[in-house]
Amino acid sequence: MKGYAMLGIGKTGWIEKERPLCGPLDAIVRPIAVSPCTSDVHTVWEGAIGDRHNMILGHEAVGEVVEVGALVRDFKCGDRVIIPAITPDWGALESQAGYSMHSGGMLAGWKFSNFKDGVFAEFFHVNEADANMAHLPADVDPVAAVMLADMVPTGFHGVELADVQFGDDVCVVGIGPVGLMSVAGAALHGAAQLFAVGSRPVCAEAARRYGATEILNYREGDIVAQVMEKTNGRGVDRVIIAGGDAECTFGEAVKMLKPGGRIGNVNYLGSGENVLIPRAEWGCGMGHKTIAGGLMPGGRLRMEKLAALLQTGRLDTLPLITHRFHGFEHMEEALLLMKNKPRDLIKPVVILD
Repeated sequence: MKGYAMLGIGKTGWIEKERPLCGPLDAIVRPIAVSPCTSDVHTVWEGAIGDRHNMILGHEAVGEVVEVGALVRDFKCGDRVIIPAITPDWGALESQAGYSMHSGGMLAGWKFSNFKDGVFAEFFHVNEADANMAHLPADVDPVAAVMLADMVPTGFHGVELADVQFGDDVCVVGIGPVGLMSVAGAALHGAAQLFAVGSRPVCAEAARRYGATEILNYREGDIVAQVMEKTNGRGVDRVIIAGGDAECTFGEAVKMLKPGGRIGNVNYLGSGENVLIPRAEWGCGMGHKTIAGGLMPGGRLRMEKLAALLQTGRLDTLPLITHRFHGFEHMEEALLLMKNKPRDLIKPVVILD
């Protein structure tokens, strides 16, 4: 089979590999729609997880099952399925402790395009298929459903980590596709004032559609000062970090947060050695300003619940998709869009006809 791979740091290209083997609990899937992610960019061009050679990229897919293992109960060949970006080992001790995304080690629930070939291939392997795939409902567009693999659960996990409650004032830092889903999730959780920090008009428009009450443009002034002005100096109850860097963003979040507030980080920090926290604004370590960072949960149940939001109209992911391509030959073009981020981009999808 062919796949689009990381050849080494800063290098990508097409390679030929053997079709993956199917274990008794597993499945082999043919992708029907995939999407590149900014974390693919971090992996290839920043070497964020170290050097990888001939590793097929991609972790966002909807596909068709072409083979199942002898012990798979709930799926059969021909089923169309949603595959989350995180596919844990559900029997691991970490999973039993409630942290399945870290099964087998920190971040080890993230297998695709980390230490296992990803989904940008003619076929890909899914471990523990009954637990790590969800049926694609017949009334859900596969293109919309691709956003359920990573963008929606990651953005929503930021809301969970920040513990957004009814009536909270919330600031979402970064309104790429993950941040936009944090805006949508915070609105569903009942946020009152909902500030969205970003500069691209296409993202600002989408953020308003998803429930942002105000857009704060970091190019037009310090975002902490803007938040403080709009909250009469009180700050916000919750901050969700879905963009930015290790050096500045966490300091800004701490500064705009009320005592007793909570920060939820779902931004993948692909570079930098340390996360900088301002001592005084953190209450000299005693301000009850909690910082929580986490990798999105995976698994079938979460996919099914998120698909139900699409079915009932509670969530519409199609505004995230600004660029559509048909055919495998457009994988590189779509990935480079995520790398270069033109101003009209939110998210590309490649449809495999």
